[in-house]
Amino acid sequence: MGILKKTLAKSSKSISGSAGSPGRSGLGTATIIFMVGAFLLTALWGFWFTVPEGHVGVVLRFSKAIHQERPGLHTKVPLIDSVQLIEVRERKSVEKLAAATKNQLPATATVSINWTVQETAAMTLYQRYGSLEQFEERILDPKLRQASKAAISTFNADELIRNRNAAIGKIQENIVALMEAYPVTVHSPQIENVDLPQQYMDAVLEKEKAREAAAREDYNLQRQKLEAQQKVQTAEAERDAVKATADGQAYKVTVEAEAEAKAIRIRGQAEASAVLAVQKAISQNPLLIEYERAKRWNGKMPSTMMGGSANVLWSVPTSQARN
Repeated sequence: MGILKKTLAKSSKSISGSAGSPGRSGLGTATIIFMVGAFLLTALWGFWFTVPEGHVGVVLRFSKAIHQERPGLHTKVPLIDSVQLIEVRERKSVEKLAAATKNQLPATATVSINWTVQETAAMTLYQRYGSLEQFEERILDPKLRQASKAAISTFNADELIRNRNAAIGKIQENIVALMEAYPVTVHSPQIENVDLPQQYMDAVLEKEKAREAAAREDYNLQRQKLEAQQKVQTAEAERDAVKATADGQAYKVTVEAEAEAKAIRIRGQAEASAVLAVQKAISQNPLLIEYERAKRWNGKMPSTMMGGSANVLWSVPTSQARN
């Protein structure tokens, strides 16, 4: 304001000194009004500032950080205060590094890490390390290389190929420990690429081919065993079927023979009973024989050689008749 007063005083003197020249006096007054208006407009415009989403505004007074502001509209002292924006969204850092595996093979790896500035500590990060680019270059990238090399050195080359997630977990463990003292959060490391010596990769390829061939041979052997078992099972099933058929036939023959024998035995018993019944009837009635003979006689007399034709019926007395 003192400068403005001095400028106005000098302008008044110029105007009073050149009162005899109306044209020059009007031009000087217009210039002064323009300069004062521009100054006031600049001061008014510099009184406001905004912080966009995903950022924190660090207010600097004569380049010294005094406080930080969240997203929105804020005020500051014009021409004295300035604002440094710090992004608090998730960022990604990528590093390509040379390392050595546990079995002393050289490896070139591309490793990445996601990280976020802690919103409440944005001003602290700016005071200690400067901008995010400076923090990334001076702190994060070296720590990421250190954590990745230490992790890779604990794994053999084939483990890096087959079990990359284990190496990623080790990198996560290392980087979290190294960045614990800093106002950032690190997470989700990735091994995006690993390049190993070509001779080793060729050997791995040959080993993989041999493993696949062995697996294929084992599969064929198992298939042959399965086919042989199926054939054995089929033969056993056929044998059991034949045996069952033979057993069925034998059982049938046995049952039929037993039935036939039983029938013969029953018939024999019946015939024997009939004979006994006839014998008993004859013994109880001697004339029964004569009765049967007469019943069966056809009415013709028998022919004999007894000296002529004699019609004689011979009767043989039984033992009971004699008695």
